[in-house]
Amino acid sequence: MSSPLFLGFDLSTQQLKAVVIAEDASIVHESAVHFDRDLPAHGTTNGAVKGPDEGEVTSPVLMWLEAIDLVMQRVKHSGVDLSAIAGISGAGQVRVYSFYVSNMVRYTGLKRPRKPLLAMDPKRSLADPGHLAPRAFALPNAPIWQDSSTTKDCRDLEAAVGGPQVLADLTGSRAYERFTGPQIARIRRLKPAYRDSARISLVSSFIPSLFLGHIAPIEVSDASGMNLMNVLTCKWDDALLEACGGPELRAKIGPEPVVGGTILGRISKWWVERWGFNPDCIIAPFTGDNSATVVALSAPGDALLSLGTSTTLLLSIPPADSPPARFTTSHLLSHPTTLDAQIAMLCYKNGALAREQIRDRCAGADWARYNELVEQSPQGSSGFMGFYFPLPEIIPPGVQGEFIFQCKDNEEPQLVHGLQPDAPQHARAILESQFLSIKSRIAAILPAHSPPLQRLIVTGGSSANQTIRQLASDVFGMRVYVAESKEAAGTGGAVLAKFAWWKAQVGGASGSFEEMTMDTGEAERMRLVATPKGEVTKVYDGLVDDYRLCEERVVRLCGQA
Repeated sequence: MSSPLFLGFDLSTQQLKAVVIAEDASIVHESAVHFDRDLPAHGTTNGAVKGPDEGEVTSPVLMWLEAIDLVMQRVKHSGVDLSAIAGISGAGQVRVYSFYVSNMVRYTGLKRPRKPLLAMDPKRSLADPGHLAPRAFALPNAPIWQDSSTTKDCRDLEAAVGGPQVLADLTGSRAYERFTGPQIARIRRLKPAYRDSARISLVSSFIPSLFLGHIAPIEVSDASGMNLMNVLTCKWDDALLEACGGPELRAKIGPEPVVGGTILGRISKWWVERWGFNPDCIIAPFTGDNSATVVALSAPGDALLSLGTSTTLLLSIPPADSPPARFTTSHLLSHPTTLDAQIAMLCYKNGALAREQIRDRCAGADWARYNELVEQSPQGSSGFMGFYFPLPEIIPPGVQGEFIFQCKDNEEPQLVHGLQPDAPQHARAILESQFLSIKSRIAAILPAHSPPLQRLIVTGGSSANQTIRQLASDVFGMRVYVAESKEAAGTGGAVLAKFAWWKAQVGGASGSFEEMTMDTGEAERMRLVATPKGEVTKVYDGLVDDYRLCEERVVRLCGQA
């Protein structure tokens, strides 16, 4: 009998990836379908379609079906034994700070009401015209995380519950345009699709529905990005459902969210007959991109820092006597494998773009020269504190521009106007300010008496820069690691499939994710790349209060106070 394999999917904005892992979590195979390049007939740009309404950004559901057909061909043609796959899970709408897609699935309007997923013909592909699309879907295009057309609905939702902080306390986040609750509210206001829809799925529940042959429930961690679920009880909140979708939304949204490691069912006959899957292959809940990345790369007590286009910090918070604090500038997500645990998230818009602008100005677009400038300057940049926001920022909200302060002991920080744009101080100052912003917020997010964070795992483009790695290690006072695989979300999905299979095989209903990791002998796939220098970390510990004072000044200067 073949050793079990596990299949993870990662449906991101620009592509669909499939990752196959073995029982020890080693990667057996990876395939991908790039939407713009491989499926150009849909006319997407970076996987998305803009308009027709202002701020509206969507992706074609038919394109996703075609991508699943194509990626399965590539997996099978690579020689992967699909009959050996024991479990399937995955992640929906990846990018490090990406969230959720509202996809409406319609079962009404047929002469003889029947469920198209159960009636799938193994002689026909998923995307075969008339097979599923358009008859199964009330919306041919689904809103994605880049959509910003729901500002009115966000403010209405916050007003309905008593303000943004009240909503954040309840759901883990204030209202965001990309979140599913406001998206549903807008569609309900403007489109007949809401009335016509029997069920509503996230992308993370849409894909397992295809594998099951019936609509899958939504998973708890992905549900945290909807502004519809109580983040502490992991149950739908009736007041929020009513505010966004009226009395009918509870039926449309489906049963209460489910935790990772749950077996949703066995793979449907269509997949067995068309692709040769084993009929005993289990389907586990899919989660969101950030949650799957946490599953793949970190453990409780770790921090995960993505240094990509955006800068994103993810903290895996173990169960505690008191819940983490919730803020209007951060997110709190339910953990995908442990109901009493959470994931805290800080997301900054000005990440790599701001760093690259400073590199271009100060070092002639040369990273080697930029690194030299950073390494030659003292910790704390000789008292200079810089803030660099070429785009309107998320944390703190709405600030934009460039601000330089001179900080001296026991004195109020002074705004500096004469520092030249190409002055070498900017090279270190931008890194220090980006990292100090995160450092200044970590303690407030973690529950009281939390043990110190142990590891900082860095990902994204800038994670390859050793100078940036070392500075991060020194600022946060943590050892810095990088992961071997770049396909974190797809790998995390495959690991979630393995978790559900393991619980059924040997773990029992109470088996924990950490027990599975030890029991199946997963190899450590992290590489230590930087160790903090204690005396330097003390310097940065002493700069946190100065950073907060300067940030408050920036907020006032931008009129956002």
